Amino acid sequence: MYLNDSSVISPMQAFVGGVPGIGVGNVQQMQERLLGWNIPPEYSDLVHPYWRGFLAPGRYWHIGFALIYFMLMVMSFVGNGCVVWIFTTSKSLRTPSNMFVVNLALFDILMAVEMPLLIVNSFLERPVGWQLGCDIYSALGSVSGIGSAINNAAIAFDRYKTISCPIDGRLNSKQAGVIIALTWFWTMPFTILPWMRVWGRYVPEGFLTTCTFDYLSEDQDTKVFVGCIFIWSYCIPMTLIITFYSHLIKSVRKHEKMLREQAKKMNVKSLQTNSGDKERSVEMRIAKVAFTIFFLFVCSWTPYAVVTMTVAFGNRDALTPFSTMLPALFAKTVSCIDPWVYAINHPRYRLELQKRCKWMGIHEPMPQSDSVSATTERVSDES
Repeated sequence: MYLNDSSVISPMQAFVGGVPGIGVGNVQQMQERLLGWNIPPEYSDLVHPYWRGFLAPGRYWHIGFALIYFMLMVMSFVGNGCVVWIFTTSKSLRTPSNMFVVNLALFDILMAVEMPLLIVNSFLERPVGWQLGCDIYSALGSVSGIGSAINNAAIAFDRYKTISCPIDGRLNSKQAGVIIALTWFWTMPFTILPWMRVWGRYVPEGFLTTCTFDYLSEDQDTKVFVGCIFIWSYCIPMTLIITFYSHLIKSVRKHEKMLREQAKKMNVKSLQTNSGDKERSVEMRIAKVAFTIFFLFVCSWTPYAVVTMTVAFGNRDALTPFSTMLPALFAKTVSCIDPWVYAINHPRYRLELQKRCKWMGIHEPMPQSDSVSATTERVSDES
């Protein structure tokens, strides 16, 4: 429930009968239930006045979110931890392409690192550590979110180069390392600037248990900041992902069409060592990987992008504490799903899990190295 400035009742108004049906005892109870009621005066500037017009959510909401985030935290640490462990200690999996998978897992682990802060905040019903705690929480989310977005673009570029130009396009370890370093550098500007108060700032939002950059202030400086971070962390990675995967799909279709035409001229069924079913499987595998990466990126960032852009440049009347908690939940949920989507479908990764973690009950058949086409092997390695 939102109460505008005219709806906030003072004790004097209630005492003199200015508002029918409200007694003095009810006024104190009502004031304590407004968001920000437990923020001391010396930290009052930490909470944007907009949030103070909403009733504070019941404690069961805080406990519910704390339990959800605890489960997500465990899933993320286990899933992404296994990815880093297996891919870095298995010689057969230490390839340039898989370096991007490990890098994505590291970004997702950073997202999980901020979850204990949110759990503590939920029980306190305020940011622990006040401004410093809010800065740490927001910085972890900024590096993880922006890093995951640009790393997805790096994965799209790597797979495009590897599959479309298999002879001279495959990235080596040094090139992959440079690109990975650039993904971390990409996260720095819009993480450091708000932290240092140079441009923008980090503030609590929603239930005042999560923090992010300020998108509620109506000054021109804040609006420009919101627009720039939207382009930097959303539009540019989205454009790169769509571009690389579009070129990849076009390249594969063009290659397959050329093989079919050549086979027709030679009066053979196929020039590949496998049947037409294998040929179709290659295209479907590529389409599945491209769509999954794109879909996860959209699910992770679009809700938050819509909220911030709507509030900064549109009508904020629809913004409620609950509506801002959901996008954060989506982003953290995706960080837990990533290791399953990007790694659990990798045959060699499953084989390593089968050997090292027998308690998981994984039964992965041994790969048939001689009966798989070169193209299919490349797709499997990059999946």
